[in-house]
Amino acid sequence: MTTRCEQLFEEAGQYLPGGVNSPVRAFGSIGDIPRFIARADAAYLWDEDGRRYIDYVGSWGPMLLGHNHPDILKSVTEACARGLSYGASTKIETDLARQICEMAPSVEMVRMVNSGTEAVMSAIRVARGYTHRDKIIKFTGCYHGHSDSMLVKAGSGMLTHAVPGSAGVPKGCTQDTLLAEYNDTDSVEAHFQREGKQIAAVIVEPVAANMGVVLPEPGFLENLRSLCTAYGALLIFDEVITGFRLSPGGAQQAFGVSPDLTTFGKIIGAGMPVGAYGGKRSIMEVVSPLGDVYQAGTLSGNPVAMAAGSAMLGFIKSQPYIYDTLAQNGDYFFTELQNIVQRAGLPYPVCHTGSLGCLFFTGQKVTDYESAKTSDIQAYASYCRYMLSHGIYLAPAQFEAMFLSAAHTREQLDETLEIAESYFKNGQMI
Repeated sequence: MTTRCEQLFEEAGQYLPGGVNSPVRAFGSIGDIPRFIARADAAYLWDEDGRRYIDYVGSWGPMLLGHNHPDILKSVTEACARGLSYGASTKIETDLARQICEMAPSVEMVRMVNSGTEAVMSAIRVARGYTHRDKIIKFTGCYHGHSDSMLVKAGSGMLTHAVPGSAGVPKGCTQDTLLAEYNDTDSVEAHFQREGKQIAAVIVEPVAANMGVVLPEPGFLENLRSLCTAYGALLIFDEVITGFRLSPGGAQQAFGVSPDLTTFGKIIGAGMPVGAYGGKRSIMEVVSPLGDVYQAGTLSGNPVAMAAGSAMLGFIKSQPYIYDTLAQNGDYFFTELQNIVQRAGLPYPVCHTGSLGCLFFTGQKVTDYESAKTSDIQAYASYCRYMLSHGIYLAPAQFEAMFLSAAHTREQLDETLEIAESYFKNGQMI
């Protein structure tokens, strides 16, 4: 019997490429079809067939407080009643900008945009305009959105679908993008020694969360800071995933390393389509209309998205204890998941920090792109299908993070662990 999700997917394929609006939503890599979600609340999702799932995707990270948090819902519905978009300045834009500047240690001034991709694209333009240099260093396997210059050895869906770059990107767009290896300071220093006077910035995910979850080794981020300072380049932290998730001040607060520019994504809008980039005042003042680096957007600072973000940041600022709870739950959950795998006699590592984590289906320690790519994606596919069939919603790709929210209860975590143990204990393959 054909399910409602199957019917919807067939219909979607007539109008949307691959039946989806983002390739990371495609379930083809695990041999399945997308679940069409009808609604969400707290830590649960319900699909169009009425099946309930414990959600570990969280709209790819921003649902730090879970779905439909009452403070955010109230703020959004009140904003909608006042109008959906003005294309003009509002007080709420300044309110959210102030909150970001107060919470992110390195940010003194911020510009709102509409996505993480746009934030990264704009921050790189600012870095080039500020330094009067052209070259950018990025790390293999780190994903920074789909702007042309960043689609080189990127992570996330590009790892899953084995796409080394992208058709439609001219060679000239990537000629100034230099590749280094994550957790390998020597590979970065080699670029600076050869082309230091031409390098505008180093951009990095402080925790690489688009090739699974790969933690920075001790000294790595500090060394990037030192190299950028020594060669007059800017250090850009892509905190689209880690911002306001690992701590109230993001990864830069958690690791005690101060970047020059930071990019944020949908988490600053509690899942609404929004992003931002910010940094030191002297750098941000090169942005138009103060400076000659142009960037604009009709929907930038959309009042509904600003209301959602302001409510969320206001809540976590007033109740910072949620990070202790998230860390405790993360340590418990991912440690127990590792124990389950070990009891099954498997060498798979679980990497995690705080509420971010990933189970890699490989026998290697994962420290970079090359070690992450040794993962057995077919083994992950079997595991993911099993978990989905038992009401656990995981990303349909090995190289994505699991996200815990403040709405996840210990009972839900235990239920998830029991299902995972049943898979590994019985060696079920579906």
